[in-house]
Amino acid sequence: MIPLLAIRHGRTEWNAKKRLQGHTDIPLSEEGIRQVSAWRLPRDPADFTWLTSPLGRARQTAQLLGLDAAVEPALMEMSWGDWEGRSFDDIKAGLGVDVEINLARGIDFRPDGGESPREVMQRLRPWLASLERPTGIVCHKGVLQALYAIAADWDMIGRPAEKMRDAMAHLFYLQGGKLSIDRLNLPLEAK
Repeated sequence: MIPLLAIRHGRTEWNAKKRLQGHTDIPLSEEGIRQVSAWRLPRDPADFTWLTSPLGRARQTAQLLGLDAAVEPALMEMSWGDWEGRSFDDIKAGLGVDVEINLARGIDFRPDGGESPREVMQRLRPWLASLERPTGIVCHKGVLQALYAIAADWDMIGRPAEKMRDAMAHLFYLQGGKLSIDRLNLPLEAK
């Protein structure tokens, strides 16, 4: 069994304003820097090969955690296309029922000009198959949800059986090409 320890980047200004980030490269906020600086990983980081999304907020999180993390393009956040920079409330106000219909498509939901969760899952599957040793990743909510969907066979319609909380670590295992959930919401205890 190969452990995969996953964490989401620290808080950004756009997170605070509930704006969709996607591929837009927003740095950590001052609050996010303080947040990540107080984290301690639940496992010894030396036991893992560390990888990070190419986006600055993930790379900055890895750096603040003292991780020597290589950039892995497969860990890029889901593209929100034309919706990036906007809040869901703003999008719903402008598009109304069309947004609800699109969201109800689960893994086949696609923001205008963006990427579907299914496409994120398709991007992650070959990367997961390539893992040969314990791996830690610093990534994004869309990537975490895609990993959960793969492991739990969740179609992203309705709520997941267990919510993956921010500012927590999530432990998965790979065995025989199958991803499974070990424990979600491991505390990133204060240093």
